[in-house]
Amino acid sequence: MNRLTEAVIYPFARGALTTNGVQYSALLTTSTDVYETVESVKVDLPIDLKKVSEPLVELEFRLDCALQSSGATESVLFKWQYSLDGTTWADLVPEVTFAASAAALTEFSYSGLFPVTSFTTVPFWLRLQIKSGGAGGETAKGKTKNSSYVRAVYSNN
Repeated sequence: MNRLTEAVIYPFARGALTTNGVQYSALLTTSTDVYETVESVKVDLPIDLKKVSEPLVELEFRLDCALQSSGATESVLFKWQYSLDGTTWADLVPEVTFAASAAALTEFSYSGLFPVTSFTTVPFWLRLQIKSGGAGGETAKGKTKNSSYVRAVYSNN
């Protein structure tokens, strides 16, 4: 009989309790056209991925953030990344361009299954990076949201 074990972790935007249950990381504001990290977190799953007796069969991500540009001429570029060692990063979500707008913060959500073969060790790291679409002096703002999660499913043979 094949049984499954599931672990769900909410690693982003931890902090003080709120009245509505919605928490965000600190707001990062940048005016450079070089990527900066909004928040980087270490994800340590409760079951060792190297154990043959409990192989990882599915890894699901939901990554939520809010972004804003300060004006009408420069976009905000962002991407979600992962690392197995905390230093070498690869894209979970390729670079996304959020069109220039001086409106309020706009929320974005990316979710889906990711190949488990990319995750061979625990812990691993996740981060959100943003930059301004140009060096024209307008700012890009971003923050992560506590509804972001990582769901891991293991097979207990």
